[in-house]
Amino acid sequence: MKLSICCTGWMEPLVKLAKGDHPKAQLKIIFDHVGVPVLGILLFMMIWSGVASRIDTSLGKFPGPSAVWEQTVGLYADHERQRDREARFMERQEKRNAAKLEKDPNAEVKIRDYTGKPTFFDQIWTSILTVMSGFILASIIAIPIGILIGMNKNLYLAMNPLIQIFKPVSPLAWLPLVTMVVSAVYVSKDPMFSKSYLNSMFTVLLCSVWPTIINTAVGVTSVDKDLTNVSRVLRLNWFTHVTKIIIPSAIPMMFTGLRLSLGIAWMVLIAAEMLAQNPGLGKFVWDEFQNGSSDSLGRIMVAVLVIGFIGYLLDRMMVTLQRAVSWDKTAELR
Repeated sequence: MKLSICCTGWMEPLVKLAKGDHPKAQLKIIFDHVGVPVLGILLFMMIWSGVASRIDTSLGKFPGPSAVWEQTVGLYADHERQRDREARFMERQEKRNAAKLEKDPNAEVKIRDYTGKPTFFDQIWTSILTVMSGFILASIIAIPIGILIGMNKNLYLAMNPLIQIFKPVSPLAWLPLVTMVVSAVYVSKDPMFSKSYLNSMFTVLLCSVWPTIINTAVGVTSVDKDLTNVSRVLRLNWFTHVTKIIIPSAIPMMFTGLRLSLGIAWMVLIAAEMLAQNPGLGKFVWDEFQNGSSDSLGRIMVAVLVIGFIGYLLDRMMVTLQRAVSWDKTAELR
């Protein structure tokens, strides 16, 4: 069981291959998990390169794989230069404060934060932090609601129309409302969080909460009747019944909802950041589009690939977590 959790996907047959356990069978599994996807990626890159070379835009040729790689290297170089500027800024500040204290030990010194433009990699981190904040808050709200409406038919009937009405609402509709509410409520001379961050996070929350509510409720209503009868025979109190019977049985469906919610959250975030101007990947794409330089298309394509890759990693993270906490170890990891 430990092997199936720790060594997932192609790692498990790799470990078995190292032990000499049916080498041919393990090599076939490794090829299916690694070789076939690599061939698919190579085929896609060939098609991409061929099609891109035939598309002319107002900013030049549509970027192919080589142009995207060139822009990736350039963005990393920009990041390194910005970090070097930050280090030199902090060093100058420390020297200035040290000299000031040397003349007057009681002098008041200030440490100012570096306010340079965020780099592409800083914006990646901002987007991940924002989406996880919104997703975690959405999960904290959605899971208890899903459990309650799954256990109470009348509560489900009362909540279902509201869920069906709000579930399809676009983030572009929520964002103006969220912006107005945050501006009215979040008033502080020294705010802990920027309003752009809160606008993006709450928009993510409002759009991603529904799949978890629905799937958790479905999971609760699908609990085996024999388990419910056992709970009644043992006269378990409400809290014990929920924690020992309901939640363990509903976890597979619950995680289905969480995976859907996280995928929606990540998609919603990019649109929210474009309009809220939260300094994440969405703002990066919008700024490059507005910039209109010869490098902009390549940089936008870098962002598109990074957004897709991070979305994939977030989904794999949820599947791995599901396999770690659930009795159902058949969650797909490929």
